[in-house]
Amino acid sequence: MAVRTDLALELAEGRRVQQRTQTLEGFSLHTVTVTESDTDFGRPPGRYATLSIRDLLRRETDAFPRACRAVAQILRQLAPSNQDPRAPVLVIGLGNRAVTPDAIGPLCCQNVLATRHLVEQSPEQFRAFRPVAVLAPGVLGTTGVETGELVLGVIDRIHPELILAVDALAARRLSRLMCTIQMTDTGIVPGSGVGNARTALTQTALGVPVLSIGVPTVVDGATLAADIAQQSGAQCEALDDLNTPVLVTTRDVDQQTADAARVIGYGINLFLHPSLDIADMELFLS
Repeated sequence: MAVRTDLALELAEGRRVQQRTQTLEGFSLHTVTVTESDTDFGRPPGRYATLSIRDLLRRETDAFPRACRAVAQILRQLAPSNQDPRAPVLVIGLGNRAVTPDAIGPLCCQNVLATRHLVEQSPEQFRAFRPVAVLAPGVLGTTGVETGELVLGVIDRIHPELILAVDALAARRLSRLMCTIQMTDTGIVPGSGVGNARTALTQTALGVPVLSIGVPTVVDGATLAADIAQQSGAQCEALDDLNTPVLVTTRDVDQQTADAARVIGYGINLFLHPSLDIADMELFLS
């Protein structure tokens, strides 16, 4: 059976693809670079940075600010080098707010500073801020409108030079749930993490560079069962019962989703507004 995962780190296992592991702000950072020649990789060419933030789950004292700074640094590395630091940016929180494992995107939006209206209305007072618009478009089942259609409409009005899209992902292994953040310059397919893929949000589709940020919140049940059966060397008849997709998540998914969304939101703020620090953001968002 096909292994289901959205993490380039897991897809790269056992493959000849350019990889690098380093430490950033005390966290492990694994980068996979996919080229045009890597035709069998199954993902678009680009850079895939995977940050492991297990210290955050252990509630270590300084884990949160370190994780936020690491996210900001990675986004700076992935962003186009010719970006105008004063150009508008659109942050999109993908997913269904009513489904906890799929709520990373909407929850992240609550932690991102929306500044476009402030910069336009009072440019002198807010000249230190980059104009940022924040959109949580919901899902097709509740809006009746494709996310891609909504995003194109917003792009037509505000003309951003960069898009940041945040969504839930699926991992292969339980150990990576909620403690892994994947960032890439290839864009994203909304809903792929929970098996409901929609129109791709990529530079090709939108005409704007797209950085995607995702957190694995679920593991596909069939993938998990197949891995366990393979490792034990046993035949697993229960796999026949998993024709209908079953998603596995953690017991504390609600709190962990909120924590991951906050890290990403604050990291985006640090990336877009370098003059701010964590204390400033907590003041503005309170």
